[in-house]
Amino acid sequence: MTVLGRVFRSREGLVGLAILLVVAIAGLSAPFVFPNDPLSIVAAPLIPPFTERALPLGTDTLGRDVMACLFHAARSSLLVGLCAAAAALLIGTVMGTLAGFAGGIIDEALMRITDAFQIVPSFLLALAFVSTIGPSLPIVVIAIALGAWADPARLTRAQVLSIRERDYVASARTIGMHPMEIAFRQILPNALPPVMALAAIIVAAAILTEAALSFLGLGDPNIVTWGGMIAEGRNVLRSAAYLSIIPGMALLATVLGVYLLGEGINKTLAGQEAVR
Repeated sequence: MTVLGRVFRSREGLVGLAILLVVAIAGLSAPFVFPNDPLSIVAAPLIPPFTERALPLGTDTLGRDVMACLFHAARSSLLVGLCAAAAALLIGTVMGTLAGFAGGIIDEALMRITDAFQIVPSFLLALAFVSTIGPSLPIVVIAIALGAWADPARLTRAQVLSIRERDYVASARTIGMHPMEIAFRQILPNALPPVMALAAIIVAAAILTEAALSFLGLGDPNIVTWGGMIAEGRNVLRSAAYLSIIPGMALLATVLGVYLLGEGINKTLAGQEAVR
């Protein structure tokens, strides 16, 4: 049975996948189900949910369709989470591979850089970065990735240190293979599985960080996000609590889905290691 099949056979993996599929379908279908600008005013403000057929989740304080905003925000949150995780893993694996394989002064220099990023709380780093450069979706992704790459780098380095002395690596050196080719073609693929298990944690943290930045008004103002929707609803929390509760529940469900899928992957990898 493939690793993917084993993940889906686990209860956590299956539930997490089901939640993420719903969120992904909502995000991907948003341009087709709600083709108009989700930030456009469509009706009177503060229409309660389930009172009008055309507006199932009602409207916000400006008269915008809450359901349209929710669907479009799902796409934004998943895009930020996946792109930030991919960037963090790319930076982390490259840095960790170079540090672990080269050793010596290169290892020391790269690890001190990693320490410098690791001692600063990731949210504060993202907050300072976005505040300095300005809010936009690419800047938010870069800011989140800068605060998330240190852990993959350390884990990759540890894996490379344990692999670089194995027989097949010595054989590659003997036949004259270039050191970078040995590092990235022979060692890195075998060091990746434990590192990839961090992907779910990074995606979940990225989604929460983006929501927090949007809540503080540091998200891209031209894009609908769940954090921005929660922030807009806080001013009318007593009279229209649904404006914050609905995107808050969507955010919670997405992070929970990512976490459960990550747990399924971790259990599968742990089971494979035990068999070996």
